[in-house]
Amino acid sequence: MSHIDRSSPEFRDALEMYERAPLLELGARADAVRRHLHPESVVSYIVDRNINYTNVCVADCAFCAFYRRPKDGEGYILSFEEIGAKIDECKALGGMQILLQGGHNPYIPFEWYLELMRYIKQHHPIHIHGFSPSEVVFFSERYKIPMPEVVRQLRDAGLDSIPGGGGEILVDAIRERVARKKAQTDEWLGVQEEAHRQGMKTSVTMMYGMGESHADRIEHLFRIREVQERTGGFTAFICWPLQPEGTAMADHVKTDAVSYLRTLAMARIILDNVPNLQSSWVTMGLKVGQVALRFGANDFGSLMMEENVVSAAGTTYRATIAEMERSIRDAGFTPRRRRQDYSLLEEPLAAAAA
Repeated sequence: MSHIDRSSPEFRDALEMYERAPLLELGARADAVRRHLHPESVVSYIVDRNINYTNVCVADCAFCAFYRRPKDGEGYILSFEEIGAKIDECKALGGMQILLQGGHNPYIPFEWYLELMRYIKQHHPIHIHGFSPSEVVFFSERYKIPMPEVVRQLRDAGLDSIPGGGGEILVDAIRERVARKKAQTDEWLGVQEEAHRQGMKTSVTMMYGMGESHADRIEHLFRIREVQERTGGFTAFICWPLQPEGTAMADHVKTDAVSYLRTLAMARIILDNVPNLQSSWVTMGLKVGQVALRFGANDFGSLMMEENVVSAAGTTYRATIAEMERSIRDAGFTPRRRRQDYSLLEEPLAAAAA
């Protein structure tokens, strides 16, 4: 396990900037990093669909309102055909990928996941961005397969990239309190590094506002930067606040837009080796999402045809392609659709999908 020295001058300076720098000054510094990395005035976005293949989960995360315990009557596992129909609907709107995530369901055999990948690639070919590091660790423990082998078998079956879901705060003391049954920090980052070693690109996330300290948030960012220095495999960073409604953490006060913008700006300043930062308008709304484009973000995330986890907690924002593109233009940028690896599509697709 690597150790982040919180007493180092670099760490102390970052923490002081996060806590004390005037908001607009912080935003300007983040915007300068963004313009250095992305001098063109383009903001990208992707058309994709979240497909939650099951909501049955034994992780019991305190912040989740989506999961159901194994014996719950509302638990489900989607059939291959149901998943295929959702993919076809996504592709009809010009969708470039699916985000495939589920719960830690102990009753699904590992071969089911491999067969699902093969089925999708054969019958509904599309980029599969799937299985968070926490799910991969769960597969390894549940099926007694070494983690690198889990990644290899999923990749060989058709998995194209791994999302950064389940990152929460990458400090064990926090993870132990809010998600003790899930992958701890080194395990979670270990999956990311292994995926990078095997040639896969991944994204990385932070969900904050769970009672962690500001220093915990800064440590999270330093841990990500450290891995990126070794592998260069992260394509993007995304952060958003806890949505406490309907969860076991409903007593937590929801953080505000200023906290979001400060956190995003610090991420852009510290993670100068991670090329892309997403604006989380799905949790913050389109107006704050626009402001985020001047606080370090260069990507507007996803059309997100389907979103179940955040909305289960009662907070989600929707937008059409036309509304997303209008928001980007109104913020002073040119909207462009992209692929999972952040390469832009050559020709903008017809706006009929809007």
